[in-house]
Amino acid sequence: MKIVVIGGTGLIGSKLVKNLRERGHDVLPAAPNTGVNTITREGLAGAMDGAEIVVDVANAPVWEDKAVLEFFETSGRNLLAAEAAAGVRHHVALSIVGSERLPDNGYFRAKIAQENLIKASGIPYTILRATQFFEFVGGIAQSADVDGEIRLSPALFQPIASDDVAAALTDVALAPPINGKVEVAGPEAVPLDELVRRFLKAKHDTRKVVPDVHARYFGAVLNDQSLTPGDKPRLGTIHFEDWLGQQPAH
Repeated sequence: MKIVVIGGTGLIGSKLVKNLRERGHDVLPAAPNTGVNTITREGLAGAMDGAEIVVDVANAPVWEDKAVLEFFETSGRNLLAAEAAAGVRHHVALSIVGSERLPDNGYFRAKIAQENLIKASGIPYTILRATQFFEFVGGIAQSADVDGEIRLSPALFQPIASDDVAAALTDVALAPPINGKVEVAGPEAVPLDELVRRFLKAKHDTRKVVPDVHARYFGAVLNDQSLTPGDKPRLGTIHFEDWLGQQPAH
């Protein structure tokens, strides 16, 4: 089958492309750096030609609220229109666990807008919602640094390795569309402050982590349900400690 991976050169996309090729599929990694741009539509119709499945793992290149929303809405509309014209039979998108529970976060609001476009498109779809990636933990620590002290919510956090996300996407893409959402999360839930403490210790970073229930996570106040999955999620197999052990110490 011809499968197009939008964002196919990024962290998740490159792993997904590799997985699908290993299963014998004809995979096109589509991204601006391979000549396919979902914002300008450059190369989009050609990429869709003959495609049966499209997996959208594109990440917005910006973080500012209005720009993120514009990116996901424009990209989503252009992509879905091109898919409809080409007769694509399964649209798969990567989204985020808890998006609707954190309306104060502009990125999450933009992902909800993207999901709504997919639902309204008429193209059979599956949305895979993943928890935050292990790869983001360093950035989370950095964002919470106030004068050398890291203030983080002790709310439960259930992050996942990007390899596990790519594995779940591979299975979802090759299964029939469910016209609904599936959740995937890491194998264990840990308080966010505790997880960052473990990360910093492994990196020999001596900054102190202070638990603070009012600390905002990229604009949002968290509780134990904010970033954890609902009932019966698919669980990854890679534990945070094992992943940490494979990272460079600094």
